[in-house]
Amino acid sequence: MEKKQTFWERMTRKYRLSVTDDHSLRQVWGVRGNWLIVILFLVGMFLLTLAVMSAIIIYSPARNLLPGYREDVRQQLVEESARVDSLTQTLVLQQQYLQMLKQVVAGNVQTDSLQPLDSVQIVMREQLLEAKNAATEEFIAQYEEKESERFQLFDIQSAAPVYTLFRPMEGIVMEHFNAEQGHPYITIRTADETPLTAVLPGVVVYTNYDLDDTYSVVVQHESYLSVYQHAASLLKKTGDAVRAGEVLGMAAGGSDVTFYLWRDGQCVNPEELIAF
Repeated sequence: MEKKQTFWERMTRKYRLSVTDDHSLRQVWGVRGNWLIVILFLVGMFLLTLAVMSAIIIYSPARNLLPGYREDVRQQLVEESARVDSLTQTLVLQQQYLQMLKQVVAGNVQTDSLQPLDSVQIVMREQLLEAKNAATEEFIAQYEEKESERFQLFDIQSAAPVYTLFRPMEGIVMEHFNAEQGHPYITIRTADETPLTAVLPGVVVYTNYDLDDTYSVVVQHESYLSVYQHAASLLKKTGDAVRAGEVLGMAAGGSDVTFYLWRDGQCVNPEELIAF
């Protein structure tokens, strides 16, 4: 009587699977194994197939078909669309700014148009100051009372003509004039890209590119010499004649521009002559 086999014995019992030639009865192909090897082989193939399918689903667009992924894709599309709109708007503004700057450099537009004051008022003010008559003096006296916050009129000497000094730039005075402590200048900080303007009519006598990647420009006036340092760019070159309020260059937003003012070889306090 044959002994009953255990489960482990049945699983490890060897079997042979062979293919024979029907005419010669010779074995063509054969394989040996047991049920344990077959089960392990099937389990391995199942796990390999599961891993391949999971990788395909996770790292391919097919994952968008699964629940839970569509919301993330929709949110990502909304964020990318908003980012593209913002970049497009920024690009349009930069192109407009560059086009305007090219026109200014080429001389197609008057650079005085960059001055924040009304250009018509600037022209009228300059023409009135050039006229040496009683009507001009009366107009200056009346205008000084109304516009005392924007500019200041003063006499160099009793027999000297009357000058209007424009602000060199819009901004806040961060460091004040103090010649006794070796500080014969003021520093002005801008909130945004701001034009540097000539305080009086004159001629550009010096321009320079500094080591800190900024520019300097010096303008000689009739009795004054104005110096601008740490400008981001210049629109004038040495020898150019400038009018009062004409743009000399641009200051970078948030930067500090150093401004000197000299009269007859002596440094003077710009805040005593110009309303900042």
